[in-house]
Amino acid sequence: MKIMEHERIIYIYEYLSCGTNESQGVTIKDIQRYLSENGNMKSVSALTIRRDIERLQLAGNDITATAGAHNTFYYKMKNNGFTFNEIRFIVDSISINKFLSNSKKQRLIKKFEGICSEKEVRQLISRISLNVQYSPSLDLLENLDKVHTIISEKRKINFEYGKLNVNKNMNYYKKRREMIPVKVVYFNERFYLKCVNEENLQLRVYRIDRMSKITAGDKTKLKVDIPKPDGVVIDMFEPESFEYVIFRVKKFLLDDMLEHFGNYACVRNDDEYLDSVIVRVKIGISQSFYRWVMKYGSNMEIVSPEYIRNKFCEELDKVLEIYRK
Repeated sequence: MKIMEHERIIYIYEYLSCGTNESQGVTIKDIQRYLSENGNMKSVSALTIRRDIERLQLAGNDITATAGAHNTFYYKMKNNGFTFNEIRFIVDSISINKFLSNSKKQRLIKKFEGICSEKEVRQLISRISLNVQYSPSLDLLENLDKVHTIISEKRKINFEYGKLNVNKNMNYYKKRREMIPVKVVYFNERFYLKCVNEENLQLRVYRIDRMSKITAGDKTKLKVDIPKPDGVVIDMFEPESFEYVIFRVKKFLLDDMLEHFGNYACVRNDDEYLDSVIVRVKIGISQSFYRWVMKYGSNMEIVSPEYIRNKFCEELDKVLEIYRK
């Protein structure tokens, strides 16, 4: 579910839990008014709100709809639906989100405090700290909302893209892109937008927290489908190819390998070295792949294919050349 949807559903949940009971209901128009006045969410369609209410119902919330005059339905919530442990988990998740500013976090957490007792509110004080080097410079929620809207409207997307300079400032580059946005992907604690160039159908990937001045372009009739990766991917960028690679890995790294490779990996004991295992996995080959192998140093060895092993040796020679000068 998209971040903006999470925030909207929290507002609807808050309104239903605090503003309704078994005898008092609210209409779709009431909910639209509440979203506009309290969440700065204008023009949310009745269909979207009904779908959000259905999601809350599927999550176990006791929400009923009673027909009134002029075919108007009144929605009521009998209980808040969340256990305290569930609320605490959500609040902790918000606390460790590195893309939200402190003020945004506090505003979201306040919504959950409204459905807790005073004792529970004291227990919600997060003891989780987040080690980040840079505070968010853009409103990620706003960027995500714009991107998802453009994708749903089947339009091209234009934006400025930022990169940090030596002064640790973000420089945004103006460039006419008009890419076709296809999907948003969450990978390694970052949100990325996968786009396709309409002229050459080449895939492009952009970090959404680095995008600024996002605008919608013309509608596109081109139907674009990005296939699922045919193996393990090291980063968000498309590999040159996918190959079956055999590694010799120290046993203390086995947990790390299995968590990283998942069901793609086949593992057996190494008959030659008792302190190692043999891991066979289909993985995307790119420069990122070789950098990833390097971080394990002498604890990981590429056994085959030979051409990948030789290419890795070439990369190591380049590193050694720098240090031997």
